Amino acid sequence: MRKRILVAIFSLIMTINMSAQEFLCDVNVQLQGIQGVDQSVFDDFKRSVFEFMNNRKWTGYDFKMEERIECTMVFTITAVEGSDEFSGNINIVLQRPVYKSDYATTLLNLVDKDIHFRYVPYQTMEFVENSYTNNLTSILAYYAYLMLGLDFDTFSLYGGDPFYEKAQSVVNSAQNSNEQGWQAFEGPKNRNQLVAGLTNTSYNNLRMFLYEYHRRGLDTMSEDLEGGRSICGKSLRHFKTVNDKRPGLYPLQVFVESKRTELLNIFEKATPAEKTAMINIMKDVDPANSSLYDDINK
Repeated sequence: MRKRILVAIFSLIMTINMSAQEFLCDVNVQLQGIQGVDQSVFDDFKRSVFEFMNNRKWTGYDFKMEERIECTMVFTITAVEGSDEFSGNINIVLQRPVYKSDYATTLLNLVDKDIHFRYVPYQTMEFVENSYTNNLTSILAYYAYLMLGLDFDTFSLYGGDPFYEKAQSVVNSAQNSNEQGWQAFEGPKNRNQLVAGLTNTSYNNLRMFLYEYHRRGLDTMSEDLEGGRSICGKSLRHFKTVNDKRPGLYPLQVFVESKRTELLNIFEKATPAEKTAMINIMKDVDPANSSLYDDINK
C-alpha cells in the first residue's frame, strides 16, 4: 500500500513538472490619487486576477513549465465609486523568447484606457465562454485569447485563428453590456477594432508579418545574423501593404508601437541598403516618429 501511495505521489509530481497552464502572468496594481479605500481590497484584487490568468486552462494544449507565455498586466486605478466600483486603465505587455538566445521580443505593449469594473474582495472570478458575466473577467479573457493568438501566430502561419475567434466571441457577448471598449462605433482604437482587424482577411499581411518576422527572422539570427536580419527587413513589406490599404489601422499601430525600438536596434548595424529600405517603410507607416528612424544613419 505504501509503495502504491509513493508511486501515485511521484506520478502526480511528474505530471505537475511536465505540464502547466498557459500563462506566466505577472499582475500589478497602481493607485493614482485614490484615498479612503482599504489597501487589502487591491491586494486581494491583484491575487484574484493573478489566479484567474495563471490557474485557468485556456486551451486544449499541454504546456511545459518553460513554455508558458510570459506577460505583464499593470492596472492603474484612477477612480472609485462607492466601495466596489473602479475605473482606470491597464497596460498589457506580452513577450516571446527568441530561439537559442536569452532575449525576449515584445509582441504586445498596449494600454487599454476603458477599464471599468466592480470588485468585492474574495468574490469568485467567473467566466463562461459565449456569455457575459461581468466586465472584469470579460476583459481578462479577451486579452488572454488575444495574447494566445499573437503568440501562436509567431510560431505557425495563422496559428492563432482559434484564439482570435474566442476573443471575438468575448466581444460579441459584451455588446449589450453598456461598458466601454466593446462597441465598434466607439472609435478606431478599442477591443472590438483590434480583434476585428486581426480577423479581417483583407489585413492578413499583419499576421504574415508576425510569422515571418519572428519565426523565420528573429529565431534564425543566433545562427545566421545577417540572413535573419534580412528576413526581418523583408517582412516589413507587410506593414506597407496594410498601410496602403488602410492607413492608421489600429492593429498596425499596435504592432509598430511594440516593435519600433527593436527594429532600430536590429538595423543599427545593417547594410546601407537594408537601413534605407527599413527607414522608408517605417517612416511611411509611422510618420510621427520619422526622426527616430533617420537617426540610425547618424
